[in-house]
Amino acid sequence: MKVRELFDKLPRSDKKLVNGRADCEITRVEYDSRRVSEKSGIIFACVKGDNADGHDYAAQAVSRGAAAILCEREMSIDVPQIITSRTRAAMSEAASVLYGNPSEKLTMTGVTGTNGKTTTAYITRSIIRASGARAGMIGTIVYDNAAGEIFAEHTTPEGPDIQRLLSEMTENGASHCVMEASSHGLDQGRLEGCGFDAAGFSNLTPEHLEYHDDMESYFMAKRRLFSYYARGSWKGAVNADDAFGARLLAEFSENTMPFSADCQAGAYGGLAYRVRILREEVEGMTVSVTYPDGSSFVADSPLVGSYNASNILESAVLGDVLGFDRDIVKNGIENCPQVPGRLERYSMANGVTVFVDFAHSADGMEQALSTLKGLAPGPVRVLWGAGGDRTPFKRPIVGEIMARLADHVVISTDNPRSENPADIARGVEEGVGRCVRRVKCDTILDRGEAIDFILNSAQDGDVVLIAGKGPERFIDHGTYREPFVDGDHVLEWARSHKSEVEVR
Repeated sequence: MKVRELFDKLPRSDKKLVNGRADCEITRVEYDSRRVSEKSGIIFACVKGDNADGHDYAAQAVSRGAAAILCEREMSIDVPQIITSRTRAAMSEAASVLYGNPSEKLTMTGVTGTNGKTTTAYITRSIIRASGARAGMIGTIVYDNAAGEIFAEHTTPEGPDIQRLLSEMTENGASHCVMEASSHGLDQGRLEGCGFDAAGFSNLTPEHLEYHDDMESYFMAKRRLFSYYARGSWKGAVNADDAFGARLLAEFSENTMPFSADCQAGAYGGLAYRVRILREEVEGMTVSVTYPDGSSFVADSPLVGSYNASNILESAVLGDVLGFDRDIVKNGIENCPQVPGRLERYSMANGVTVFVDFAHSADGMEQALSTLKGLAPGPVRVLWGAGGDRTPFKRPIVGEIMARLADHVVISTDNPRSENPADIARGVEEGVGRCVRRVKCDTILDRGEAIDFILNSAQDGDVVLIAGKGPERFIDHGTYREPFVDGDHVLEWARSHKSEVEVR
């Protein structure tokens, strides 16, 4: 595509073209100068990040072969330049144009909220697959282009990566895409070029406030999925049990459907979808899902916890608004396996049950431990470490929650980034000490050693929660990343104790 044609097709009112030579061919957008080459016509996007400004790398990108530049100010470089006020959003739009607007060829479902996005996305994809349709997924754990999965780097990747994945999905025969929409992605314009036919909202609890400053700003970022990115006669599934969800339901009443684990049959004029847990054990649960018309079905799931029942219900509502029969929705729920790192269960032959979970916020820890405490036949042990450079005020809060709900607390390292792990741990220890209930507490900063310690301490009937990282594949030390996966370490421990324990 010629640079002039790309410029004309960009849906932006604040654009300007400088040095627009007619023979300049553009085939893709690149925002990392190290990935620029002369092999194809690249337009380099000068994105401003937290630690670097892409404008400072524009000359380098051109020297490596970039044919044009997408930027926020005119550069003293003799190549065509598309100038606009928001490079990150514009590069998403440009990538969509270059890939032939792939989101228009897919039924798009977006899910947002603080907790539950990943589980809801996995179950919704399972429901779509149960119908016989092919679905891709973009989320926290993996990117699925409908032909295979790769590990994800970000919940919502940069716009050009989203558009490339959507294009691959269409090439691989997908009719649907399920996408987790993070507050960063929504706020920064990474989803430009995407329109959503269905949208889900789970909840909003304090998180990412180092970026959004306050809860209202955080909510307004999430709201953009409904107010800006939803398209046509879109439909939404919104948690009526959450105060911010109630705001969305009031504002977008014509398009949203309420779901609830708490409300009575007549709530919301009888229009709410409801869920009830019929059976719950460490190995899973049975739920009853009731539709607004009073019909219902019963489904078994390997998931546990009332919040996972809510995630199941949100997925069921999304399946309904997408037009799938209820037997397909039930089948999709029952055939969705455990979600990696979301109360992912490892049952040991010595009678110990281990759960690996992403719980890194106060709300996530409260829900995970409350669930396991209600199911565990024996003591509950928990291992957790707060991430560095992120919401330090939550450290003592989570520490106090662990001391209140668990029988043994092990404080370790998560992603310390630029902070000293010992300083982070002291913030958690402060919260453990605040709790009136006295509990055994150990601090072991090496995460591998900490996991070994807590597993060696556990006995028949104990439940162990290894929290904070879930399926993450490294520990971020700021200047380097250490490969480490909690679940893999649990399996390594099991193998090293093969005479005593096995994973089943």
